[in-house]
Amino acid sequence: MTIIPTLSTDRLRLRPPTFDDFQDYAALMRSDRAVYMGGPFDERSAWGMFCSDTAQWHLFGHGCLMLELVQTGQCVGQVGINHGPLFPEKELGWFLYAGHEGKGFAYEAARAMRDWAFDALQLPSLVSYIDAENAPSIALAKRLGATLDGVAVRQDPEDVVFRHWPRTSAG
Repeated sequence: MTIIPTLSTDRLRLRPPTFDDFQDYAALMRSDRAVYMGGPFDERSAWGMFCSDTAQWHLFGHGCLMLELVQTGQCVGQVGINHGPLFPEKELGWFLYAGHEGKGFAYEAARAMRDWAFDALQLPSLVSYIDAENAPSIALAKRLGATLDGVAVRQDPEDVVFRHWPRTSAG
């Protein structure tokens, strides 16, 4: 049986997804905010993605965790290590629900998940596949210390790929 970790930062608890998380997840995936992830998606597609995010723990020993505010228990987004047939390499990905951007939550969560992945999985590197128009995610990848990798295989030909290395000097 796979044990899904719970990680902590100063302001966040990164915890396994539950069914109760699906409605907010689906709302994001149906919205125009999902455009950088290939969306918007219908509810059926959102459900498949949500299940995939959870199933990856059992298939690969890593997957996605929900971002919960320590003070209130409110779920504000997701971070994860993605892999499988749609991802050429293990990917560090993140998103926040509307109204929670610009507060450093994505940085906190992505940093914690990245460090966990390097420590627990002993990965040589991770990538982040980012839509070339998604300036906030590109800025976050750079803040985390990732570098542009122009030769990495892309999930989507339009993506840019940022490579994360263990214990980067930034982030």
